[in-house]
Amino acid sequence: MTYVVIENCISCKYTDCVEVCPVDCFYEGENMLVIHPDECIDCGVCEPECPADAIRPDTEPAMEKWVEFNRKYSEAWPVILSKKDPMPGYEEKDGQEGKLENDFSEAPGEGG
Repeated sequence: MTYVVIENCISCKYTDCVEVCPVDCFYEGENMLVIHPDECIDCGVCEPECPADAIRPDTEPAMEKWVEFNRKYSEAWPVILSKKDPMPGYEEKDGQEGKLENDFSEAPGEGG
C-alpha cells in the first residue's frame, strides 16, 4: 500500500503533511503536491494532517490513476521538505470539483 495525493489538493496546496512525513516523499508542483509511491513507507501520518482531505490510501476504489499521476509528477517536480502557506484563494477552491481539468498546472513548484 501507498498513499497518494488526489485532486482536492489542486489550488489549495496545504503543506501540513510535509512536516510530519518521516521519509520526505512529497514533491511540489506549482499548485499541488504529490507523493512518490515508491518512497512512501505507508505510515499514514500525513493523511489526517491534510485539511483538504487530499491524501488517500491506494487501496480505495479508482486510485490506480492517482498512483500513476503521483509517480509521474514526483519524478518531475522538486522535493518539498518544509511547510509553506496555502495558495492564495485556497478558501474558495477547497472542495471544488473539476480542478484537475480546470486548474491543474504541470509546472514544478519551488521545492525546499
